[in-house]
Amino acid sequence: MNKIGVIGAGTMGNGIAHVFAMKGYSVNLMDINSEALDRALATIDKNLGRMLAKERITADEKSATLNNITVTTDMAEGLAGCDLVVEAATEKVDLKLKIFKHLDETCGPDTILATNTSSISITKIAAVTNRPEKVIGMHFMNPVPIMKLVEVIRGYSTSDEVTNLVMDLSKKLGKIPVEVNDYPGFVANRMLMPMINEAIYSLYEGVAGVEEIDTVMKLGMAHPMGPLQLADFIGLDVCHSILNVLHDGFGNPKYAPCPLLVNMVTAGKLGKKSGEGFYLYTKGSKDLVVAGSFKK
Repeated sequence: MNKIGVIGAGTMGNGIAHVFAMKGYSVNLMDINSEALDRALATIDKNLGRMLAKERITADEKSATLNNITVTTDMAEGLAGCDLVVEAATEKVDLKLKIFKHLDETCGPDTILATNTSSISITKIAAVTNRPEKVIGMHFMNPVPIMKLVEVIRGYSTSDEVTNLVMDLSKKLGKIPVEVNDYPGFVANRMLMPMINEAIYSLYEGVAGVEEIDTVMKLGMAHPMGPLQLADFIGLDVCHSILNVLHDGFGNPKYAPCPLLVNMVTAGKLGKKSGEGFYLYTKGSKDLVVAGSFKK
């Protein structure tokens, strides 16, 4: 396996392109937005620059990594000859189904199609293709160049051969893959999102404030960041979408998004990416400032 396609040049897509390119793979990074591709290359260059400054890579390794990445807005051109395509588009079911149907029509019959979805059914995605045995989940964690875990999710029809290949490939990237089966939220988000949702409920019901809730989890449970700050980092819209997948998939009211989360997403307060969530994010500042009054 030598040539990798990555669909989507956002935070996850550029991170996935980064780690493949660093390990010597030829990467075609595709996005319909040329400006997003420019931002992705700038981000990868910046992150490699940090690694160079810390002497984790050499200048030659930085240059080689960047040279391994080609960007394109043309899906057919970008995916020609790819051995594996990893989709990292927005976490929306209809969009992913549309992409995979197109990938199935565009890619060669031996191409493995992977999705970086954090919660959407691999089986459902695979069902729109004529190669369900070659469709699999590769759920990288954010930030991709740093986090070691990859959830490798088997759909109902994913073959043993493809699963083993993707497990081995993940190890070659320096990651630690964990094989899981295709049920709503997989493992990571099935456990994480109810915790985040409960933290939001604790705020919503006036049990404690933002900083207090996050401090309890950081100091009491040794979490590197509190659940509300983590929700901001993930994106409140993404948290909302994943909770809806869990709620729809299991039919259990415990997964229903907290009304405060719903209102914040509706108001466009999406966390770090929008500049405001449970905290305010000022460009160039790392100080956490609690935002808003969080009205019910």
